[in-house]
Amino acid sequence: MKRIWRYIRPYTGFIVWTMIIKLMGAVLELLIPYFMEIILDDVVPRGETPLIFVFGGLMLLASGGCLACNVIANRMSAVSSGKITLAIRHDLFDRLQRLSARQMDTLTLPSAESRLTSDTYNVNQLLARMQRLGIRAPILLLGGIVMMLTMDVPLAMVLIAMLPLIALIVYIVTKKSVPLYKEEQTVLDRVVRVLQENITGIRVIKALSKTEHEKERFNEVNDELMEIDRRAGFITAATNPLSSLVLNLGLTVMVLIGAYRVNGGLTESGVIIAFLQYFVMILNAMLGVTRIFVMWSKGEASAVRVADVLEIGEDMTVVPVPDAPAGSVPHIEFRDVTFSYTGIGANIDHLSFKLERGESLGILGPTGCGKSTVLNLLMRLYDPDSGEILIDGKDVRGIDGRELRSRFGVVFQNDFVMEGTIRDNIRFFRDVPETAVLAAADDAQATEFIETRDGKMDYGVAVRGNNLSGGQKQRLLIARALAGDPEILLLDDASSALDYKTDAELRRALRQHHGGVTTVMIAQRISSVKNCDHILMLDDGVPVAYGTHDELMAASAAYRRIAASQMGDGEVGA
Repeated sequence: MKRIWRYIRPYTGFIVWTMIIKLMGAVLELLIPYFMEIILDDVVPRGETPLIFVFGGLMLLASGGCLACNVIANRMSAVSSGKITLAIRHDLFDRLQRLSARQMDTLTLPSAESRLTSDTYNVNQLLARMQRLGIRAPILLLGGIVMMLTMDVPLAMVLIAMLPLIALIVYIVTKKSVPLYKEEQTVLDRVVRVLQENITGIRVIKALSKTEHEKERFNEVNDELMEIDRRAGFITAATNPLSSLVLNLGLTVMVLIGAYRVNGGLTESGVIIAFLQYFVMILNAMLGVTRIFVMWSKGEASAVRVADVLEIGEDMTVVPVPDAPAGSVPHIEFRDVTFSYTGIGANIDHLSFKLERGESLGILGPTGCGKSTVLNLLMRLYDPDSGEILIDGKDVRGIDGRELRSRFGVVFQNDFVMEGTIRDNIRFFRDVPETAVLAAADDAQATEFIETRDGKMDYGVAVRGNNLSGGQKQRLLIARALAGDPEILLLDDASSALDYKTDAELRRALRQHHGGVTTVMIAQRISSVKNCDHILMLDDGVPVAYGTHDELMAASAAYRRIAASQMGDGEVGA
């Protein structure tokens, strides 16, 4: 909790007032048995009926005041804990958005989701419960003991003797439960991951008849979570009955001793009745204290996980680099770039190429050869292990991230379509004029299917574009990339779902209306890249061929084999 204290500090005054009101309510609650004892031992024996109504009225006022204070304080605690949690979630979401791709790979998406949801919820519950019970329970506990000491010291010492045993129980439970709750949150990350994979891949799972397999897979991790939760719950659940057992044993001894003291004239019967009421208060207060420790166990574990993300340092900061040299420089340049995701084996190995403004580069290669990695490095989602990546002669590490990415229009291999209208998906929360939206849709060959939909640009797209075909989603995503008028266009296998005719028309529109845009295109079909100014072939991260279509047809046997398999010998020869 120390690491999120900065979120609590602005509400310190409000929380102090909440606790003062709680304190007032607890004091009023402590007075009720005291007034009862006075009525029974002092007023009734003297037969002073008016005083019975006076002290009865005081008990009624104390009860009403106690109720009002608790209601007000509970509402105030909900307000402050809610605002604190809101600030934590806001900053946590913002920090997650600014994590580098490498940091997100380490954190994992399921873990990020559970920290943003369940962990912040646990922190919220801790803040609220601490305000509700953090003052009331200790005051009732200590106040009840003080009031009992003022009435009858020997009887009070019986219950006081039980408190060290209860404290020992709470200590042991807390020590054993905190590690379990931390482990539980880690396993919850895995549950979220499996659930996310199942929901995302539900069509594939059904198509391959793997429903039962996925059920077993989910049950396995869910059972693990249940077992850890059961163990933690078993330990924490033992607190209340053990505390009640100890206190009730003390109460039994107190009643026996009290009976002897009443018979001996050493104490009054009203004291015994008051002691019974104070005992109930002390018991509930003690159980409240144990609940605080249980909530603290969960809240502390979650707070640590939240703080771990909030305190992750920036690893993609803008670094000082030399200014771009004067004169003509390539628009994009890779200089002997090497990169590895894991540090074991290079995913890109000594890659170098240059693109002038307005030129196009097509990248070919087998799955997993590093094609998408080239685009990730160009956008500085990752930094290379060695070498330089330059745009207009300046190292991308020296360009502010927002400025750098404003230059790009990109369609990722696994991009997403959000729920909303077609216009919303193309505009994507940017200040894009309507004319640019329509032009982008036309160039992306999306107008054809948009015109057939009810509402056209206002047609509602389902979550993840489930009411669109694969080709329609790709054209929508290409339109989104073009709508921002980028100077660099990155297409990661963006036309794989398009038929050859639509693909050809798309490439023709890009040449005619976006000829000044530097384009990097990843494709599986040679027909998609054969007209590019440059073609790069990768194999296991290593550049194996580079040149134009004609140059590669003449110099690269691997390129010729791909061309022959896709286009046929006759077309290759042509």
